Amino acid sequence: MLAEISTTRKLLLKLLGPDILFSSLKSIYSFPLSPSHLGLMHRHEHLLRKITKNFKTAITTLQSTLLLLLFVPLIKPAPSTQQDPRITYDYGTDNFEESIFSQDYEDKYLDGKNIKEKKTVIIPDKKSLQLQKDESITPLPSKRENDEMPTCLLCVCLSGSVYCEEVDIDTVPPLPKESAYLYARFNKIKKLTAKDFADIPNLRRLDFTGNLIEDIEDGTFSKLSLLEELSLAENQLLKLPVLPPKLTLFNAKYNKIKSRGIKANAFKKLNNLSFLYLDHNALESVPLNLPESLRVIHLQFNNITSITDDTFCKANDTRYIRDRIEEIRLEGNPIVLGKHPNSFICLKRLPIGSYF
Repeated sequence: MLAEISTTRKLLLKLLGPDILFSSLKSIYSFPLSPSHLGLMHRHEHLLRKITKNFKTAITTLQSTLLLLLFVPLIKPAPSTQQDPRITYDYGTDNFEESIFSQDYEDKYLDGKNIKEKKTVIIPDKKSLQLQKDESITPLPSKRENDEMPTCLLCVCLSGSVYCEEVDIDTVPPLPKESAYLYARFNKIKKLTAKDFADIPNLRRLDFTGNLIEDIEDGTFSKLSLLEELSLAENQLLKLPVLPPKLTLFNAKYNKIKSRGIKANAFKKLNNLSFLYLDHNALESVPLNLPESLRVIHLQFNNITSITDDTFCKANDTRYIRDRIEEIRLEGNPIVLGKHPNSFICLKRLPIGSYF
């Protein structure tokens, strides 16, 4: 009997649904029943409630599964973007455009020579937009406009030193006021003027080796009271400028300087000058009034034909000894040093050159 009731209830559950079946049973069991029938009714009622709860849970799970199956095919992973590992941008700041501009300057002027074309940068964001070339940024100057560029972009500035070597400049670039050392070797500079160093009083070393300098204005170095080393080697000089008083080294080898291009007192007041290099020029005689401080004098491969007793020593003072000079080079000149023995009597070492 119970089996038949159970089978009938399952069939009614499928046809009517749990809510309708439950209401119908409530109405059927509303009349008075015996205790045994009442207990059976309560068990069936409990069973129906349990079936109803499980049925609702199953429906909710089925709905969630259907939604998941419908929307999963529509979800695709965002395409990965490739970004240059050398470049890191801060997208959350206001100076984003400035960071791109600085990076572009570094790419173009790292070596002072090679200028690369600016490339389009792909920047990942929420909408995967592509940042095109920013036309609002002023285009960088070309190599032909080097003289108008900020010096520390064209050259290398480091702790008071400015390195402008082999960048094809034809004039001295504007220097930072704190500059102490300038290396402008192997360029195309043709002239030095007083304005080049007018506002740079702290310069201690200037090196213009390997340029095309033909002329130096008077007073170019007059305000450089701290200048200690000056190199004008491998240029086209015909005469020497007025030199600053605290020089310890002066290098003008491999020029076209003749004796008339050096004033009689050019070196007389340079009491700190220790190294003088005038080799490979067109000198006909040894410069006059060489300072007592000299240690090394290079005059080889000139056109020097004679020297006197006063060239290095003092003809009227036989006790005079020039003890600081360590080296005098005179080889490669059309002079026989053996014919002038009294010219070296005050020296500790004989000059290097031909004696026969």
